[in-house]
Amino acid sequence: MAVDKSTVAHIAKLACIRIPEAQQEALAGELNSILGWVEQLGELDTQGIAPMTSVVEMRLPKRVDAVTDGDCRDKVIANAPESAHGFFSVPKVVE
Repeated sequence: MAVDKSTVAHIAKLACIRIPEAQQEALAGELNSILGWVEQLGELDTQGIAPMTSVVEMRLPKRVDAVTDGDCRDKVIANAPESAHGFFSVPKVVE
């Protein structure tokens, strides 16, 4: 997939960012270079290779799954500007 100047402008519009027209051609070249590297990675044979989390074999530490700071709803609600029936009250944003 090749990225041209119009594709860069379209991506910028979707991302809601402004890219000056003078920089769009250079950015298209950079994106094409990145996509070329990604295509090269796709050509590698990775059959039989296990996913890694580290280059050193290790087990990830696990913590005990226990509630440590629960049952304090009233303290949390006390920080709210407005509350009703034990919940935060917020203004209506959709008509």
